[in-house]
Parts: sequence; C-alpha cells; structure tokens
Amino acid sequence: MPIYLDYNATTPLDPRVLEAMLPYLSGPYGNASSVHRYGRAARDAIEAARVQVAALAGAEVSELTFTSGATESNNLALKGLTETAQPTRVLYGATEHPAVLEAAESLIGHGWGVETIAVDRAGIVDWSAFEAQLARGPLRLVALMLANNETGVIQDTARAAKLVHDAGALLHVDAVQAGGKLAFGFRESGADLMSLSAHKLYGPKGVGALLVKSHVELAIQLHGGGQERGLRGGTENLAAIVGFGVAAELAIAEREQRIAHWTVLKARLEAGLRAMRGITIFGDGSPRLSNTVQFGVDGWEGEALLMALDRKGIAVSSGSACASGTGEPSHVLIGMGWPRDVAFSAIRVSLGITSTETEIDRFLVVLGDLHAQVAAA
Repeated sequence: MPIYLDYNATTPLDPRVLEAMLPYLSGPYGNASSVHRYGRAARDAIEAARVQVAALAGAEVSELTFTSGATESNNLALKGLTETAQPTRVLYGATEHPAVLEAAESLIGHGWGVETIAVDRAGIVDWSAFEAQLARGPLRLVALMLANNETGVIQDTARAAKLVHDAGALLHVDAVQAGGKLAFGFRESGADLMSLSAHKLYGPKGVGALLVKSHVELAIQLHGGGQERGLRGGTENLAAIVGFGVAAELAIAEREQRIAHWTVLKARLEAGLRAMRGITIFGDGSPRLSNTVQFGVDGWEGEALLMALDRKGIAVSSGSACASGTGEPSHVLIGMGWPRDVAFSAIRVSLGITSTETEIDRFLVVLGDLHAQVAAA
C-alpha cells in the first residue's frame, strides 16, 4: 500500500469535517451578507466557526478574520501593516515560509528596508545578533514563524515579542504549522498578528485566518463588500469556513492524543535514521514539532531521493511544497548555515494522525536499501 508521509504539505480532509461541510455545499445557500433567513443562517454558521477557530489559538472572536488561506493572511499582515506607515524597516526570519519572505521582499520596491534575522545551525534565532539588529534604527514590523514547516523547529516568539515591542515595532507570527500540533496561545505568543490555515489540520484547502489585536491598524488589501468587519472584502467561502471550525475543534479535543502518537513514531523514525551512516537530522537538539523530521542523506540529492521513494510508493518532501521545483536547495537550511551540498540532500518526513509504526518501519527499510545502493556504487 502507498505510504503518505507529507502531512506538513497538506492533510486529508477529516471525514467528520466533510460531514459538517456537506449541508453547506448542497443545502443552505444564502449569502452571509443578506438579511433574510437564508443569509442569517449562513452568518450564524460563520460566526460559530469563528468561535471554534479563535479557540484554537486562544484568541478573542473579534480578533479573527477569515481569509482564503495562510498566503493571503501573511500578505495581508505584511502589506497591510506597511501601507499604514512611512517606510522604515521590516525584519523576517531567515527560515520563514515563502509566503512571508516573498511578501517581505516585495516591499523593497516601496522604499522599505528589508532584512533577514539570522538563525544558528539548529534553526534558533541568534538572539545577540537580533538584539543588535533591532537597535539599528526605526522599525515597523518583525515576522517570525512559530514552528518551521521544514525542520519543525519551534521559536520562542514570546521572547522575540518583548524585544520587538521594546523597539517600538509589531510582531507577526506565522503559526500555520503549529495549529493542531502544538499548544500555543495568541496572547502568550506575544504576537500582534498571527496566521492560521485549515488544510494543515485536516480541514479544507482554500481557507485560513488572520488574528489581529485591536491596537493594530491594517490597510485593506481586498476591497469590495465590506465582509469580515471591512478588513477583507469578498463573499465568504461558507462550507470551507464551517469545515475550518470543525477541524479546529477536533484539533483542540485531540491535540494531546495526537502529540503522544507522533512522539512515539518520531522517536522510532529518528532511532532508525541514527542507525544509518551519513544521515544528518536538521534542527536536532532544538525544540521541534512532534510530527516533523528533516534530514540529509549523504550521496543523494533530495529531489532524486524523493522520486526514488515515490517509485517505491512512499510520499515525502524535499522541503516546502510551495518552493518545490525551483532547482535550489532549501533556503531554510541555507539560512541555518548548512553547506549547499548538505542542503541539497534534504528530505522531510511529516507524520499524520493515521501514520503507523508499520509505515515508519517500511520507510526505514526502503530508505536503507536505497542508501546502501548508492554507498555500494
């Protein structure tokens, strides 16, 4: 049977989520902006989902805006914040997702100074360098992800927030990979803005959220209709929002069970990897998500190994799905200071709620056979 080990790229739709969505795909069809009973029913469903998703991050309901996904949320945060201020500086982590780093780099053409925040070989912010960077003049925004999509490394955003706020700036946190995999809170994170996504936690694709604290002023990026309290125009994706809400509720209820399951599987996987020669586990020693392991394999390029595993019926990743096919090594690993040849060798295994020990054992056997073939060549 095929084995799927790429859950950080996307997760399957939980059958319970699909069941909740189906009535809104075939039954109630009102526009949530309409005032008649059909519209009111749609509005009630959206507001119920807002409560569920806000609870996932311990946020206030009034702080949550639904979007089309994390990419829109990240762009709304970075561009919306910078359009309400005179150009100064924006900082983003060297290991950020492409939806953040490309949005940040796009600001250069609008007069903003854009700088990366250095991380160490383990993927953790270089705090001394960061403090010195914050002190080098006026600053509007810092973007720092909570859990890295490739390595699973978890950043101390609360520590970063204190430094950022002391510098008179705001903090945006991409918490997309943390949702359902890590207990966290909007308040505790120190973030002023936070991005979430449904399809990373067994919800539908095409829906996300941006959490925004009340003191933050954002420039609207999508005009028209005044939906989402005027912050994001466009008729809401009702069924997807309902699905997001149920997925968030399930993630809260089952989080500890899921983490315990992944912790066992991850330990089994890493034990098998450590028993092989020429394996480098990235972020080893840092706090990491319980479902994520990225590692390099001597003698292989990650894309070639990915395809070799695919031919054996095993689906993994060589990094971010949003940056695949570029022909370049992982910018995350380059940002961590790994040499290009080591970064080129990387693949990522990310576990799901239905992953099994049998799948991990099968993966290790196939990987060991492929690795031995290269070593013998």
